[in-house]
Amino acid sequence: MTAIASPASPTEAQAPRSNNIRLVLPGIMLAMILAMLDNMVVGTAMPKIIGELGGLSKLSWVVTAYVLGTTVSTPIWGKLGDLYGRKRVFLTSIVLFILGSMLSGAAGEFAAINEQIGPMTQLIIFRAFQGLGAGGLMVGAFALIGDLVPPRERGRYQGMMAGIMALSMIAGPLVGGLITDNASWRWIFYMNIPIAGAAMAILIPFLHLPPKRTEHKIDWLGAATLGVGITAVVLITTWGGNDYAWTSSTILGLGVIAVIAIAAFIAIQRRVAEPILPLNLFKNSNFSLVSGIGFLVGFGLFGAVSFLPLYQQTVQGASATNSGLLLLPMMGGVMVTSIVIGRLITKTGKYRIYPIVGGVIMVLAMLLLTRLDVDTSKGESTIYMVVLGLGMGCLMQTTLLISQNSVEMKDLGVASSTATFARSIGGSLGVALFGAVFTDRMKDDITASLGAPAAKMVDEAGGNFQPDQLAQLAPQVKHGLLHAISFGISGLFWWALAFAIVIPVLAWFIKEVPLRATNDPSKLTPVE
Repeated sequence: MTAIASPASPTEAQAPRSNNIRLVLPGIMLAMILAMLDNMVVGTAMPKIIGELGGLSKLSWVVTAYVLGTTVSTPIWGKLGDLYGRKRVFLTSIVLFILGSMLSGAAGEFAAINEQIGPMTQLIIFRAFQGLGAGGLMVGAFALIGDLVPPRERGRYQGMMAGIMALSMIAGPLVGGLITDNASWRWIFYMNIPIAGAAMAILIPFLHLPPKRTEHKIDWLGAATLGVGITAVVLITTWGGNDYAWTSSTILGLGVIAVIAIAAFIAIQRRVAEPILPLNLFKNSNFSLVSGIGFLVGFGLFGAVSFLPLYQQTVQGASATNSGLLLLPMMGGVMVTSIVIGRLITKTGKYRIYPIVGGVIMVLAMLLLTRLDVDTSKGESTIYMVVLGLGMGCLMQTTLLISQNSVEMKDLGVASSTATFARSIGGSLGVALFGAVFTDRMKDDITASLGAPAAKMVDEAGGNFQPDQLAQLAPQVKHGLLHAISFGISGLFWWALAFAIVIPVLAWFIKEVPLRATNDPSKLTPVE
């Protein structure tokens, strides 16, 4: 029998000011909007970015670099927040995010380095830096809510947070499309500056947390081995079977690096005094299950949002703005479902059924999305996306709530970071795998329909290909290209389906552990 939270010092156990949550919640939400908005806003702008900077083959890396930066940094931010205080660390992550946004917006305009580092490569590097800050925003926002609100009441607030995430997902593609159609795509990054400024203006004076006095020991070696291992796995997923044969020395070498780095990371976590990812947390079955579910949700979420705008703008002929509007039904499903479920959890204290239902709906959504082809109507694809949104809405915040309720209060930050980490690494691998599958299937289909010479010509011109150039192509070439794009994208969801099937299976084994009604350690009820 273990208590859900361990005894804390008097300062740590102090309750925050009663009106603290109402004052700081807008600031926390704005910070979360930053991280989510910039992840989603790029999708509808990508065809124009590729057209200006080139590099169709690197399309997935613009998203992957951001998610990878978030993934690698998330456990570190969680631990830094536990050690140095969440307010200070959270504000630092906002500053890093602003710097990354400014650099991303200026990609390709650095004449001194354009010859050494291509414009698209610059954007990928700057997006990775931006992702480092985003990791702190995501884990910090959820951990702050965990500090300020006990689990029994947290469902309502996390439902609101889920609504904000969904709103950001809705606004992201739409804002990205509007900016891309009416201004420069660079402003999708520059617009972060005033939003971040507003968040800091709220949080600096109004966020008050009990002071922490903890000996500071950061597991930098563990962080380094984790980063190397994850990067190697993402590179294998991206390059395998596409840029390099699966049996090539490059892929096999990356496989060896990944195995050694991950094994070293596990060994380090077992021995260091302050691990960035305490392995003992996974002894709790609920925590392990929802971490796995979070990974699979991230896999499907980022894959869908990253590639659906490309399908909408090319195959369905939508403008960047309209492709953002076409994603509204999916994001609306996420927002409505998250808010309703958050309120139901707060009212009843029951949560086990929602991951199960969400998993089943996700399976149905992925199965429907495999039907996308050249002749799929916008109405039909809209229905598919609504179903996907309903499934994700049942899963996203419920899994985080369960993971936070499964650990002691002293591990709240690292639990939040692990939940976010699981989703982020799922997104990293999902986008990388989807990108490789898409490129491979697209090339195969063009070769089959137009022949190898035509496929080579399309591939070579693809670095600067934009949707509005379709009208300039010969009808036969245009039809072949559109068929190849739809064939490549529908194939992504067959892979996603294989992963989604596992979600309801894992969710079935979640135990209904009572939610804590307080964050006061002296009032906690021990549970198994």
